Amino acid sequence: MNITLYGIKACDTMKKARNWLDEQGVAYQFHDYKVSGIDATSLHKWCSEHGWETILNRAGTTFRKLDDAAKADLDQDKAISLMLAQPSMIKRPVLDLGPRTLVGFKPELYAAAFS
Repeated sequence: MNITLYGIKACDTMKKARNWLDEQGVAYQFHDYKVSGIDATSLHKWCSEHGWETILNRAGTTFRKLDDAAKADLDQDKAISLMLAQPSMIKRPVLDLGPRTLVGFKPELYAAAFS
């Protein structure tokens, strides 16, 4: 199984997820949004699975710094455009397990996914 962990290297939640995977001996590839960006296909897939409201990190500073016009009238297409332009707005981590993804890090959900 090819497992990919998407996020930003310096994020504290990412560090927790990476440490958990490493401690469990789970082999994975790390995809850093800051270095490699993200493609629209992945964002559409994640939004279809979880809803754009879950994928778009509205609590982060990148989103909060947007002007009111950019935040107005959000829908999936506008949210994806924002995340493509500034991947820091994507909730992290996203753990791609192939047939499904996990968004955010909760040790119990990771443990259940690998049991």
